[in-house]
Amino acid sequence: MTKIILIRGNSGSGKTTVAARLQSILGSGTLLISQDVVRREMLKVKDRPNNLSIGLIETMIEYGKRHCEYIIIEGIMAENKYGDMLRKTLSDPRNVFAYYYDLSFEETVARHNTKIETDFGEEKMKLWFTDKDFIGFENERSISEEISEYQMIVIVLNDLNLSDMLI
Repeated sequence: MTKIILIRGNSGSGKTTVAARLQSILGSGTLLISQDVVRREMLKVKDRPNNLSIGLIETMIEYGKRHCEYIIIEGIMAENKYGDMLRKTLSDPRNVFAYYYDLSFEETVARHNTKIETDFGEEKMKLWFTDKDFIGFENERSISEEISEYQMIVIVLNDLNLSDMLI
C-alpha cells in the first residue's frame, strides 16, 4: 500500500526543502509532487479555484498510488482550492500522513528571507497568507515554528516507522 506524505503550509515555511530531503532519504521510485512545479512551471496557471493544476495533481497522485511506495505532496494547497480534491483522493487515513506548518506570518517571512534566490517578497506573502488553513484530516498534524527542518524529517520518518533511515 502506497504511503502518502502531505506537507502543506504558507509560502516560506520550509515545505519544499523538507519534501526534497525526504525524497532523497526514501530513495528511488518516491514520487515528489510539488504544487509550485505543477502550477507555475508545468502549466503556468494562477492559483485560483478550479485551476488546471488541481486535476493534474490528482492524476499524478492516482498514478503514484499504482506505481510508487511513497508519494510526497507539498505546497500551499489552500483548503478552499485543493481541499475537496485532497479529501477525495487521500480518503484512506491508514496510508496518509498529513502535516500542516502552522506558523505565524512573521516566521514564514523570516524563513523565506533565508532563501538565496526568490522572485517575491513580504508584500506578496502577505496577500497569500492564510492562518490555520487545515484540510480536516483526522490525523493532520500541526507543525509549530519550534520544529526544525531536521525534527520535521524525524517526525515523518517516525510516523512511517522508518526511524532506522535517519543518518
